[in-house]
Amino acid sequence: MEPRGTKRRAEKLEVAEPRNKLAYSASSLPTEPALYSGPFPFYRRPSELGCFSLDAQRQYHGDARALRYYSPPPTNGPGPEFDLRDGYPDRYLPRDEEVREGLDHLLRWLLEHRGQLEGGPGWLAGAIVTWRGHLTKLLTTPYERQEGWQLAASRFQGTLYLSEVETPAARAQRLARPPLLRELMYMGYKFEQYMCADKPGGSPDPSGEVNTNVAFCSVLRSRLGNHPLLFSGEVDCTDPQAPSTQPPTCYVELKTSKEMYSPGQWRSFYRHKLLKWWAQSFLPGVPKVVAGFRNPEGFVCSLKTFPTMEMFEHVRNDRDGWNPSVCMNFCAAFLSFAQSTVVQDDSRLVHLFSWEPGGPVTVSVHRDAPYAFLPMWYVEAMTQDLPSVPKTPSPTE
Repeated sequence: MEPRGTKRRAEKLEVAEPRNKLAYSASSLPTEPALYSGPFPFYRRPSELGCFSLDAQRQYHGDARALRYYSPPPTNGPGPEFDLRDGYPDRYLPRDEEVREGLDHLLRWLLEHRGQLEGGPGWLAGAIVTWRGHLTKLLTTPYERQEGWQLAASRFQGTLYLSEVETPAARAQRLARPPLLRELMYMGYKFEQYMCADKPGGSPDPSGEVNTNVAFCSVLRSRLGNHPLLFSGEVDCTDPQAPSTQPPTCYVELKTSKEMYSPGQWRSFYRHKLLKWWAQSFLPGVPKVVAGFRNPEGFVCSLKTFPTMEMFEHVRNDRDGWNPSVCMNFCAAFLSFAQSTVVQDDSRLVHLFSWEPGGPVTVSVHRDAPYAFLPMWYVEAMTQDLPSVPKTPSPTE
């Protein structure tokens, strides 16, 4: 028989433990939604630090030249009739996906603006730098059933950098992408062409090429829990008629989806697709997604606006739905896990975080190629900046 009082003491010990019993010193991180169901964590309203553009040749420019302007069809006229198949494949220039860019474009922006970062000197040393798309994958992980991911992490001058690694399965899928899926990808870009103009108040011109090298990217600062974040994400367009012209609140995300005919189809859409739309737009503070619903012939015949902050309402009473708190709490837990796992400051050392649906996030350690992702030009330029030796002005300065 167990000694008196042992059970009571064990109960007391349990109460004293933090609500989510996760030891971040562990070598893996669980992903079950039930573990992350606490209150919504602190998330700082994202503020835009700057932007950059990639041109038709995928060349970097530190300005907004690639930004397009939201120009929807008039609401009083007949509904839209956008032929999303028009121009495929003869007016399509898809980006070369074999080129692995990593964080390079964002790092170039950071290098050019490191002196003017709000938060003062030292802010960057405590921050996490990554792409918005990588954070989106973290947010949706507790509910993801299909696709795993790998994130490479390196600490350099205090900053934690996170860069996605294409999994072998994702690479195989990309190389074997069926023609129908290629066309569906084109149709998403084509929709943007029908909805955007090159200047404010202009009209869309769908007669040109669809070139997916071109991109406008916003660079944002935020904070999740006690994790300062600096991330960048592609932005489809800005709305010149938005109530506030202050980015990111003037930005609009454009999406296409299959026309739906039954409550079951809508339910599935809310559970799966809307979760991804929410995560992608909530992180950078983009207030709305405008969706074009396409019929089986590839024509968009109706548009619907989904305000980001109202998306959760569609699944709030669905017991198989998703919860924003779970998404954000898991993301915060992952960032804590990564921060406490990647201790050594070394640009050539990589902790590879891997996840497959149904399992926990695991970690492996690598050095140099093929996983090291911080380019030499970046490391060297940042190292020359170090205030370890006070710089004495030369007579010419």
